[in-house]
Amino acid sequence: MSTRNRIYFASDFHLGSHPDESSKQRERAIVSWLDSIKSDAVELYLVGDIFDFWFEYATVVPKGYIRFLGKLAELADLGVKITFFKGNHDMWMFGYLEEELGATIISDELELNLNGKSFYIHHGDGLGPGDRKYKFLKKIFRSKVCQWLFARLHPNLGIGIAQRWSKHSRAASNTEEKFLGEENEWLIQYGKELLTRKHYDYLIFGHRHFPYDIKLSDRTQIINLGEWITYSTYAVWDGEELRMMNYEWRIKN
Repeated sequence: MSTRNRIYFASDFHLGSHPDESSKQRERAIVSWLDSIKSDAVELYLVGDIFDFWFEYATVVPKGYIRFLGKLAELADLGVKITFFKGNHDMWMFGYLEEELGATIISDELELNLNGKSFYIHHGDGLGPGDRKYKFLKKIFRSKVCQWLFARLHPNLGIGIAQRWSKHSRAASNTEEKFLGEENEWLIQYGKELLTRKHYDYLIFGHRHFPYDIKLSDRTQIINLGEWITYSTYAVWDGEELRMMNYEWRIKN
């Protein structure tokens, strides 16, 4: 029997993004990956934009994702601790995933100390220079008033609006993103600024969609987890080393 000693990080699954068949195929791949890690995972961090849209009404959640949620439930029953980060697409998580999966929900950043190493984890939206329009919209979308008003819409209307919007999202376009260089990657810029205030051994982000693994200094490694539309990348911590990995699900399926 294998020992549970690995911690996994992944982000930007964008389940539910247009077109539906692509999302369903991606869900099958993610379920296959989760099945492959269930024997040695002790924790699983899902670092935002797991769903292309998510809103929890008092008695209704978006339909679908049953295989994904079922596999998470299996992991939770095996004792795997699951942590969700709110992304810019699924920021309206409230209590459902906590109640059903025993998951922890993180709204912004999380700092961890694992085996003497310090970690800073954030989905990545709204960080770094620029993008003032989104930063303004984020404050509106996260406001209690906005959430209350949206909850007044019938789910068929509210979720329908979100699904139409999803057809024009970055995930739906399936455009492969490119690395812009350290001087132009805003999360790298944010990471460097963050390190002027406090040391971290590892910085982990999602949101950007392009996976990278870079040494910011002799003591700090920054990872962007990428997404599962094109790259199927994730990171794993084995107690000594944080590594970026790729799940070759296209071959396995």
